[in-house]
Amino acid sequence: MFKKILIANRGEIACRVIKTARRMGIQTVAVYSDADARAPFVQMADEAVHIGPSPAAQSYLIADKIIAACKQTGAEAVHPGYGFLSERTSFAEALAAEGIEFIGPPVNAIAAMGDKIESKKLAKAAGVNVVPGFVGEIEDTEHAVRISDEIGYPVMMKASAGGGGKGMRLAYNEKDVREGFEAVKREGLNSFGDDRVFIEKFILNPRHIEIQILGDKHGEVLYLNERECSIQRRHQKVVEEAPSPFVSPEMRKAMGEQCVALSKAVGYYSAGTVELIVSGADPSGKSFYFLEMNTRLQVEHPVTECITGVDLVEQMIRVAAGEKLDFTQKDVKIDGWAIENRVYAEDPYRGFLPSTGRLVRYQPPVDGWTDDGAENGRRGVDGIRVDDGVYEGGEVSMFYDPMIAKLVTWGETRDEAADKQIAALDAFEIEGLGHNIDFVSAIMQHPRFRSGELTTGFIAEEYPDGFHGAATSETTRKHLAAIAGFIATARADRARQIDQQLNGELEPPYDWAVTIDGVTHAVSLDEDLTVDGDPVPLEIEYTPGDRLVEAQVDDALYGVKVEVTRSGLRLTTHGAIHAVQVLPAHVAHLTQHMIEKVPPDLSKFLICPMPGLLVALNVGEGDKVEAGQPLAVVEAMKMENILRAEKSATVKKVNARAGDSLAVDAIILELE
Repeated sequence: MFKKILIANRGEIACRVIKTARRMGIQTVAVYSDADARAPFVQMADEAVHIGPSPAAQSYLIADKIIAACKQTGAEAVHPGYGFLSERTSFAEALAAEGIEFIGPPVNAIAAMGDKIESKKLAKAAGVNVVPGFVGEIEDTEHAVRISDEIGYPVMMKASAGGGGKGMRLAYNEKDVREGFEAVKREGLNSFGDDRVFIEKFILNPRHIEIQILGDKHGEVLYLNERECSIQRRHQKVVEEAPSPFVSPEMRKAMGEQCVALSKAVGYYSAGTVELIVSGADPSGKSFYFLEMNTRLQVEHPVTECITGVDLVEQMIRVAAGEKLDFTQKDVKIDGWAIENRVYAEDPYRGFLPSTGRLVRYQPPVDGWTDDGAENGRRGVDGIRVDDGVYEGGEVSMFYDPMIAKLVTWGETRDEAADKQIAALDAFEIEGLGHNIDFVSAIMQHPRFRSGELTTGFIAEEYPDGFHGAATSETTRKHLAAIAGFIATARADRARQIDQQLNGELEPPYDWAVTIDGVTHAVSLDEDLTVDGDPVPLEIEYTPGDRLVEAQVDDALYGVKVEVTRSGLRLTTHGAIHAVQVLPAHVAHLTQHMIEKVPPDLSKFLICPMPGLLVALNVGEGDKVEAGQPLAVVEAMKMENILRAEKSATVKKVNARAGDSLAVDAIILELE
C-alpha cells in the first residue's frame, strides 16, 4: 500500500480523498493556487505545495507542476479527483514516465472512453445501442448546420472532452446551431483544452441514468447499481439519487451487464461511470442508449456509497496499489435510499445567475468530514452528510466551479430521504452570496419529484417562468403568522427590559396584524395563541437575535431562518422567502396612508447580472437592435451567458469592451 499520495484537485473532492486516505493510514499532499491558500483541504492535508496563480490554466491544469510537487514531497501516487487533469491521457502518461502511480483507469481506457467521439465509435462497434448522431470532425458552423439538418431537430452539440454540463448547447433549429456552435467550441477549449464538437439527436422526455463501475487490475469488473441524475439545469446535474425510482431489477441487471461488458472491452479498472440516456416513455425499460463514459470518480458518488456501504475512494486507492476487489457482484446490495443536492453559488431568484463573494455566514446542518464512514456506510450523522470545501469567511471566487457543498441524505425509503433533505436545507445557513437552497428544497417537495416521474426537462417544464419560491399553503402561512407574532412579542419584551425607563412596567403588545404574501392575519398572544381567532398550538424556543428557529405547530416541523427588517421580519423556510410585515394591531390601519416607493426604470440599460468577463460585445453605438437579439456574452465560472435585448431600441452609449472584467450590476451599454 502507498505511504503517501498527492491529490491533484481542490475543494470538496480534495477533502473527500484526504478523509479516506487518513483513515487508511496514508499521508496526503495537497496542491493549491493563490485563491486556495487558506482553503480547508490545504489545512486537512499533511503537506501542501503552492503551484501558481488562481486561474486553473496557470495552476491545477499544469501537469509539470503536479509532477514537481510529487517529486518534492515523495508522493508515490496521484488521485486526480474529477475535472482538471482527471481524464487527460497525457497526464497519466507523464506520471507513469516518472514512476508515479495514477489512481485511476489505464491510459488506453481513458483514451478510448474519455473522448466522447471515439467512445461512441467503440460502443457502436461493440454492438451497444448509441444515440443517432455525427461522430466525425466538424469543420465549421456551416458544416454543423448541414449535419443538424440531416439528423433532425432537436440536436445536442457537445464538446468532445466536455463534462459537468460545460460545452453543451441544445438546438431546436438552424438559428440555435448558428448561435451556439462557436460558443461550444470556446467552452471546450477554455475548460478542457479541446475545441472538437460532436452533434447527436436529442431524445425528448429522456431520463439520465448512470451505472457505477468498479474494476481491478486482475480482470474483475463489477457494477454498483445505478444513479438517477435526470434533474438538471443547463445540462448540469442538480439532484442525484440512488437507486432510481424508474429502474426495475431486470433493467438494472441488463444495464449493468452491458456496461461491464463495455468496460472489459477496453481493459478498464478503477472507478468509472457509464452514462445512459433512457426513454421514460418505455415502461419495459429496454430503450436505453450509451451516452458516454466518465473515466473518473463522479461528483455524485456519495449516494452510491450510502446504499452499498462501499467507499469508492478507498477502492480506487486499493486497485491502484494492485489489490484485488474483496467482494463480488453478489455482494453488491441496495440498502435504503440516498439523495444528493448540489448547493451552488447561484441565485435562482435572478435566473440562476452565478454568485461570487465572501461567505459571511456558513453553517451546514452537520459539520463536513466529521464521520470516518467505517461503521455506517458513509451515511454521515443521523443520515445527513455534508461534503464541502469552503469555510465561513472564505470566498467563492470566479475562477472555479460554483458548487459550495453537496448535501446527502439517507433513509430507509425515498420519501424519508427527501424529508431529511427538506429539514437539512432549512437548517443550512449561507449568507453573503446567492445560493440555491430554496430551489432544491422546492424540488424535494414537488409532487412530480415525489412521484418519481422525472426527465431531464423537469426544471424547464416545472419552472418555465423562473423560480419564485416554493409553493406555500394557506395552512403554512397561518403557522408562519403565529411564529412571526410570537417573535414580535419576544422582541418587544426584550426592548422593554433593555430600556429601563418605565421600570419594566410597560407590557409588550400581544395583538398583531401580520401580513404574509399580501394577506393580513390577526395574531393574538393574550392568553392562548390564536390566528384569525383560531387556536394555534405553537411550540417554539426563541431568543431575540436568533438567526435560526425551530418550531412545531401540530405535527408540522419548521426550521425558520429569521432576519429582522425595517417593516417586520424576513422568514425563510421550506424553500420560500416571506417578507412579513408585523405591526401592533392598534396602528396597522395607518399603513393605508403610506406612500408607495416605485423602483426606477432600468430597462434602457444592459446591466451585467454577475461578476464576470465580457467575452464578446455584438453591437456598437448607433446600432438598432430587436427584442431577443444577443447583445453581449459574459463568462462567469467557466460558463458563457448570452445577454439579450429586452425590446427594440437603438444603442445610445457603450460603456465596456470585450476583455473587460465586470462587476455585478455594471452598465454595459445604454439604449434609447
